[in-house]
Amino acid sequence: MKNIQKERMTAVRDDGIVVFLIGMRVNSWWKVHRWLPVTRAMPRMLKELMQNPSSGLLGATFALTTDGPLIVQYWESTEKLLAYASDRSAQHYPAWREFNRKIGTSGDVGIWHETYAVPRGNFESVYVNMPAFGLGKVGRLEPAVGHRARARTRLAPAPSHPAAAAE
Repeated sequence: MKNIQKERMTAVRDDGIVVFLIGMRVNSWWKVHRWLPVTRAMPRMLKELMQNPSSGLLGATFALTTDGPLIVQYWESTEKLLAYASDRSAQHYPAWREFNRKIGTSGDVGIWHETYAVPRGNFESVYVNMPAFGLGKVGRLEPAVGHRARARTRLAPAPSHPAAAAE
């Protein structure tokens, strides 16, 4: 078992975080030539982003849902996410252009995304018997004890006095 933390842990970040969900849905499975290029585009984008720490992408997790593949991405800021999306020299822009040219609104392949800009103090997590996962990969994992033992207090705004910051 890979680096299982047997105690209750929580992810701590000193800043807010941007959570970006992106997925696709294959509506016409028999049209492999339509959906396969779309599935191949995302790994290239993730590789490009992970090789460039200044991109703002902190980490990503892949999941397969009943509606199709889903990637949860964690970003430093909305500014960095939007900068990547509009960067004509990066992988995203040509992939998006190609999707619109070849698929468009044909109905064969659906793509979607949701963006959540979450200020510090407005997210919480708990992990038990887990390796670092999700926010735990992009923040600091700390024991979920004391004021971090319950979701209610993990969501409470952090005290603003200097002694609390040294915790």
